[in-house]
Amino acid sequence: MVQMHSMLSKAIQTYFDTSEIITWKQVYGGDINESFYIRTASGSYFIKIQTAPPPCFFHSEKSGLDTIRLTKTISVPNVFHVYEDGEVGCLILEWISGKKTEQAAEKLGNLLALMHNHTGEKFGFANNGYIGKLPQPNQWLDSWIDYYRTCRLQPQIRLAEEKGLLPLSIFKKLNKLMQELEQWIPEKPKASLLHGDLWSGNWMAGENGEPYLIDPSVFYGHDEFELAFTELFGGFPAGFYHAYQEVNPLSKDYEDRKELYQLFYLLVHLNLFGKSYVNAVERIVNRYV
Repeated sequence: MVQMHSMLSKAIQTYFDTSEIITWKQVYGGDINESFYIRTASGSYFIKIQTAPPPCFFHSEKSGLDTIRLTKTISVPNVFHVYEDGEVGCLILEWISGKKTEQAAEKLGNLLALMHNHTGEKFGFANNGYIGKLPQPNQWLDSWIDYYRTCRLQPQIRLAEEKGLLPLSIFKKLNKLMQELEQWIPEKPKASLLHGDLWSGNWMAGENGEPYLIDPSVFYGHDEFELAFTELFGGFPAGFYHAYQEVNPLSKDYEDRKELYQLFYLLVHLNLFGKSYVNAVERIVNRYV
């Protein structure tokens, strides 16, 4: 830990803050990075470190945060420094501290809807990214159906097959489902800027309950895709959805395709955490095939 303290001190003092370090401690909550809180005479910082990170892992996160920040809708932490050399990666962010409340969640819903009203001409994103620690391929496509099939479902299905996580019968149904997506999914909804991995752990409250988004996997896609994931594991109160729909009402067909969008995230969890998610994947596949 002494060596880690020395490395963190050097990173901060070399690149942007030469003031005295007053305190530092390790913080917990994620399963990908080692994380630390550091307070200097000039400010407080949140630092994420990963040994042998995937290529451009932290640069991808910075790109996502910068993209959200440019919308001037919902807050994200300031990025002070990013470093990756193949052996170690480091991301230094503004420290955010506050309490999640019903009011903060309602404001999150309102601001997320405003962010979703920032749209692109095509679906996708300029850079590849990550969902958790899994590679998340991106490209620009004119069709949302094509994007959801080729850049979201197919990579996860292929990985699950390589890992032997699903029986052949489910793979056959998944392949059939991918050829029939147009029955439930619109080809050209508005291409909204999405956080891409919005569960309850990926937003925080700062001072005065100001909501912040963290750990994005951004791209331009159907806004309903984002809302579907917020419903998958709970954690968002009713006021969040009410505030969202006051700005950006959901389609009457949303409930019909919600689980089809949740399928992607269940496949991600299957690939990250194993066969405990098989039954959930099978239930959704059987609903649509």
